[in-house]
Amino acid sequence: MNEEQSADPQLENFILTETQKQRFQVLVHGLTDTCWDTCMGRPSVRLDSKTEVCIMNCVERFIDATTFITKRLMNTTKYRSDEPLEFQ
Repeated sequence: MNEEQSADPQLENFILTETQKQRFQVLVHGLTDTCWDTCMGRPSVRLDSKTEVCIMNCVERFIDATTFITKRLMNTTKYRSDEPLEFQ
């Protein structure tokens, strides 16, 4: 048996989970940058209505994306079993 075959499954799962957390963080930062670049023209003392609506829409899309990713992660990695968990 070589070292690769005797690796601790718990450690492998931990590494996989941490890697996916890192990918999620990269996604969050990318979405934040995109929303900022898309919505913010000239920063000023107050947000105009167009910028406010843009930011609200961007945040809502971010929440949709976060929900989708969370469902996906729950069903494919952290809770692997014969019957995938349902996220509601």
